[in-house]
Amino acid sequence: MTNENQIQETENVILANRRKSNASVPVDKFDWDAFENDALYNTDKATVEASYNQTLSKVIENEVVEGVVMGMNKREVLVNIGYKSEGIININEFRYNPDLKIGDKVEVYVENAEDKKGQLILSHKKARSLRSWDKVNEAFEKDDIIKGYVKCRTKGGMIVDVFGIEAFLPGSQIDVRPIKDYDIFVNKTMDFKIVKINNEFRNVVVSHKILIEAEIEAQKADIIAKLEKGQILEGVVKNITPYGVFVDLGGVDGLIHITDLSWGRISNPEEVVKMDEKIKVVILDFDEETKRIALGLKQLSAHPWETLDANLNVGDRVKGRVVVIADYGAFIEVQPGVEGLIHVSEMSWSLHLRSAQDFLKVGDEVEAVILTLDREEKKMSLGIKQLKADPWAAITEKYPINSKHTAVVRNFTNFGVFVELEEGVDGLVHISDLSWTKKIKHPSEFTSIGEKLEVLVLEVDQENRRLSLGHKQLEENPWDVYEATYTLGSVHNGVINNFVDKGATVTLAEGVEGFASLKNLAKQDGTSANVGETLAFKVVEFNKSNKKIGLSHVRTWEEPAPRENKERNSEADATQKAVKKLKANLEKTTLGDISELAALKAEMENAQNK
Repeated sequence: MTNENQIQETENVILANRRKSNASVPVDKFDWDAFENDALYNTDKATVEASYNQTLSKVIENEVVEGVVMGMNKREVLVNIGYKSEGIININEFRYNPDLKIGDKVEVYVENAEDKKGQLILSHKKARSLRSWDKVNEAFEKDDIIKGYVKCRTKGGMIVDVFGIEAFLPGSQIDVRPIKDYDIFVNKTMDFKIVKINNEFRNVVVSHKILIEAEIEAQKADIIAKLEKGQILEGVVKNITPYGVFVDLGGVDGLIHITDLSWGRISNPEEVVKMDEKIKVVILDFDEETKRIALGLKQLSAHPWETLDANLNVGDRVKGRVVVIADYGAFIEVQPGVEGLIHVSEMSWSLHLRSAQDFLKVGDEVEAVILTLDREEKKMSLGIKQLKADPWAAITEKYPINSKHTAVVRNFTNFGVFVELEEGVDGLVHISDLSWTKKIKHPSEFTSIGEKLEVLVLEVDQENRRLSLGHKQLEENPWDVYEATYTLGSVHNGVINNFVDKGATVTLAEGVEGFASLKNLAKQDGTSANVGETLAFKVVEFNKSNKKIGLSHVRTWEEPAPRENKERNSEADATQKAVKKLKANLEKTTLGDISELAALKAEMENAQNK
C-alpha cells in the first residue's frame, strides 16, 4: 500500500467517526465549543494515528531490504520499501539493467530513514555491493548465466559490472570471432558466465564467448544429427585458407579441402570460390563426436575422365599444361581433372640420367604422344621424345664403321669414356683405344667431362644400342715406325724420367717410353744415374703387341765377347727374318692360318727372350 493510499484510508476513518458522532448527538445538544477546540476528535485521531503507524514497515538503517519500483524518469527511480515515505535513487545505479520497469522488485540499502528534509535515503549500488560476492560465488558454483553491464574498455578486454563488482572480460572471450572494435560493446548489457574467481584479490573473470560456443555446439549437434553422406546443402563461404575453405551450413561449419574444390589442380582456393559466396556442397563425411564435417564441391560435377574424348587412343597426340614437376617426371593436364605423366625417360632419346626440370617447368604448354591409356584406372602416360625420330633407327647409315665424328665427353668409368655423338646416341671409347703411346690408368688423365673428342666408329650394335668408338685409331700406329727404328742392339739417347722399384722409365725420341732395370742403369764410372739425366741406351727388347721397349745403359759401355757378339748378331738377324715373315703372312693370312701364326709368334717371343 502506498503512502497516498494510507493517508486516504486514515481520512476515510476520521470522516466515518465524525458521521457516527454527529448521528448520535442531537443538533440542539451539540458541543460547538469542543468542536472548535478539536477536543471532540482527540480520541478518534489518536486511534487513527496508531492504526496508521501499524501499517508502516519498521525501517532499520544500514540494512538491505527489498523494495518495489513505483516510478521512473530520466534521472531518478522511486522505490517503495513500505515506509511512510518513498526513497529516490539515481537512475545511474540501474544502468546495468536497461530493462528495469515499474513493478520490478529491487534490493536497496537504507542509508538514512529520514534526512533533514524528511526524505528516506536509499542506495541500490550499496545493496548490490554488500550482496555481490555472495551472488558471484553462488553464480559461479551453479554455473548460472548472469547479466552484466559493459562499463568501458581496458587493456586486453572490457570492464563489466556484475552484481556491483567490476569483472574483467578478456577480448578473446567476447565472441567466437576475432573482435577488432571493442567500443561497440561499451554501455551494453549482455549475458555472461563467470569463468574464474580470485577471492583473495577480489578478481572476477567473465565470458560471453562460452555462451555462444554452447549455443553453437547445441546447433551443431542438432544439425549433424540430421546429416547424411551424399546430402547436398547450401552454405556460405566463411573463411579461406591455403589448405581449404570453411563453409557455414547455418550454425555449423564444414571444410572443403583444396583437393575437393576442383577436379583440376589449383594452387589457391580463391581460384574457385570467394568470401561470403553462396555455394552448394555435398556431404562427404562427418563425425558426430568431433563435430567435423568434410564437404566436397567438385563431386557435384561429373568426373572429367568420364567426359574424355572417346576417340583418343594410344599413339595420338595431345596438348596440355605442366601442372606438377618432379625429378622423375612431369604431370600434364590434358583437360581439367585429366592428367598424364611424362616420365623423364620419355623426354629425350638420351640415355644420360637427368631431371625433368632440365626439360620442362610448371606452366609450360607442351604437345605429347599418348603411350598408355587406362580409362578404368584413370591413368595416362605420355612421351615427348616420340615427337622426334629415333636416332637409332638409321644408325648404320649415319654412323657407319670407320666414319669420323666429333663427340662430347659425358661420363668416365674405370674402363673407358662415354661420349655423346648427338641426343640419344652415345658410344664408348675403351681406355685402350685412347692413345697408342701413353699408358693411361684412368680416362680422366686423358680428357675432361664436357670436352670435345674426335672419334672413329669401330663397331655398331643397333639392336642393343651400342657404339664402340676409338680415338687413337684416327692416327697411324707409331709402333709400326718404332719397330724399324728401335731394332735390337740399336743405341739411342734417352732421358731418365722416373724411378720405380725394379728400374726406371726412360723417354726416347718421339716421346716413346722404354724401361731399364736397375742393373742395366749402372754407369761405367760407378756413379748412379739420376732423374733427368741423359744417357745412351741399347735396345735389348722390343715387344710391339705389349708396347714394350727394354733398354740397357750397361750394354753401351761393356764390350761383349766376340762369340757373344756373333750369337747376338745371329739372334738379331733371326728376329728380323721372323718379323719379315710375319708381315708377309699377315698380308695373306686367312682364318685357317691362325694356329700357324700363333706358333710363329711364340717362336719369335722365345727368340727375343734369348
